[in-house]
Amino acid sequence: MPTESPAIDTPLVRRLVDAQFPQWAHLPLALLEPAGSDHVIHRLGDGLTVRLPRHAGAIGQARKEAEWLPRLAAHLSLAVPEPAGVGEPAFGYPWPWAVTRWLEGEVATVETLGDSVTAAGQLAGFLTELQRFDPGTVAEAAARDDLAGDPLSGRDAATRAAIAATAGVFDAAAMTGVWEAALAAPAWHRPPVWFHGDFHTGNLLVTGGRLSAVIDFGGFGAGDPARDLMIAHTLLSPRTRAVFRETLDVDDATWLRGRGWSLAAGLSAYTAYAAVNPGVAAATTRQILAALEG
Repeated sequence: MPTESPAIDTPLVRRLVDAQFPQWAHLPLALLEPAGSDHVIHRLGDGLTVRLPRHAGAIGQARKEAEWLPRLAAHLSLAVPEPAGVGEPAFGYPWPWAVTRWLEGEVATVETLGDSVTAAGQLAGFLTELQRFDPGTVAEAAARDDLAGDPLSGRDAATRAAIAATAGVFDAAAMTGVWEAALAAPAWHRPPVWFHGDFHTGNLLVTGGRLSAVIDFGGFGAGDPARDLMIAHTLLSPRTRAVFRETLDVDDATWLRGRGWSLAAGLSAYTAYAAVNPGVAAATTRQILAALEG
């Protein structure tokens, strides 16, 4: 299987769409920027998006979302993407790709929602609904390679390296303390539950000043829900973070593991992008400091 990032441009996407979905060949196609780090995204007409994975780590998302999002949608109070088709490798592009219905909205920001008690309640409510989805199949799903999710301990070496690399920017002793406490926290002892897997501001949409949708379910899976607590440190203020935690009823050990996920993800993004992207630098700095704060 190819592992290098393939070249993706608008003419290639046009050829893929026209060949595999001729019913949409008449629709205009335009590159969306900025896009995420995992996909090149085009808007197709007014009602569709085309998403092509940039790297091998994202190649399972198209089929995962096509399998699970139609089942999830009816159980959630916030909208989720509606798959419209899964494309196949062609014209030198090596991986499956996705067409989904366009969702209106702006990406959530700290400035618009960070201190919103209503948003904190909506986020907790969404995660509660997600965790309660289809309890009869969650244990079997947790054993599937594509749904199990990577353990927090799997990020140990990379996180310690990132702590060392950023010691001149952040408090290395404090980061090490939070990280080691998260690794040592009691594991999730309850039955597995569903998690989004990448629950941060970039994957939340807002319309009319209120949360309206959750996107990008590439990390969707079953097991320990602590990774979804990252939203508490990427979006919420100390006041609304407390509301979120109380509403979701998170125990101390899960909250501590969640701080570990937030710290690890924040450091990973900071070390990869802060030098070239001031927006990422600011957002991940906030995330790391919030994780240290609690």
